[in-house]
Amino acid sequence: MEYRKLGRTGLKVSELCLGTMTFRWTSTEAQAHQVLNRAWEAGINFIDTADIYSFWAEGNDGGVAEQIIGDWLKTKPREQVVLATKVRGRMWEGPNGEGLSRQHILAAAEASLRRLQTDYIDLYQVHYPDWDTPLEETLRALDDLVTSGKVRYLGASNYRAWLLMKSLWVSDQHNLARFDSIQPHYNLLNRDEAEPDLAAVCTDQGLGLIPYSPLAGGFLTGKYTRESVPEDARGYGNDRMARYMNEVGFGVVEALREMGEERGKSVLQMALGWLLSLPWVTAPIIGANSVEQLEGALGAVGLRLQEHDLARLDEITGVKRDLGMYN
Repeated sequence: MEYRKLGRTGLKVSELCLGTMTFRWTSTEAQAHQVLNRAWEAGINFIDTADIYSFWAEGNDGGVAEQIIGDWLKTKPREQVVLATKVRGRMWEGPNGEGLSRQHILAAAEASLRRLQTDYIDLYQVHYPDWDTPLEETLRALDDLVTSGKVRYLGASNYRAWLLMKSLWVSDQHNLARFDSIQPHYNLLNRDEAEPDLAAVCTDQGLGLIPYSPLAGGFLTGKYTRESVPEDARGYGNDRMARYMNEVGFGVVEALREMGEERGKSVLQMALGWLLSLPWVTAPIIGANSVEQLEGALGAVGLRLQEHDLARLDEITGVKRDLGMYN
């Protein structure tokens, strides 16, 4: 495993981050523990979750993934795990059961700490914007959590570049702890959420970029081809998945397959390798229902694409990296 600094901080995280949204949704609790153990054995020290995971699954009210991680964490040296969770979604009834108000953040953080069975959260992230709450109120509440020692670092998720920059400005103006990372929806077929603006902000301001959905919901695993789209595949018939099933989408998959054959790598591994080759990316978030799925992703560790490969993928996707902006 290779490790990278999270933005400008001194915190070192594995170049693959284990996502836990599937825990007790598409994987059982036993499978979740197996995946966590294998990730740990492979050197992954970076685990991402959220308080709302997986409230949408039958029989779950949210907090399930945190509870599973908390049980697992009792068997591991806490100081060696970089634990990231999120706040924003609805976790209890009433008008303050969701959002980024001071009231909700402080209560939600205490609840996450109880479920995780730990004294502190390494990276506490706002899950998505709350337009009803002033940024200063949100950032002051987060700053208090850092000052109290209950949170070590702060991050954002699903923030556009302008909002991220505004947040950094508010933190600077009021001498508050700032965001040190951002989680965007980012992969080879969804580049415009991160490029060029978020990538430029992260490079200029020293933030870590932690992409989620790096495999485009499974499309970039290579199981979809022009000739064969399995009807029972995850996302089949879904509008989000359908947008990938075009010349660009299949062209990217075919190019990744060709490049991978030269290196003995799968389409999935090459898609992760593309992200790992970008200087503004810290660690893609990988999810796995089983150890077997995790093993496939682990094959991307240390993989870097050459410039001519990156340029070829730029041409297919129609997005040109502005190297002058980022270097």
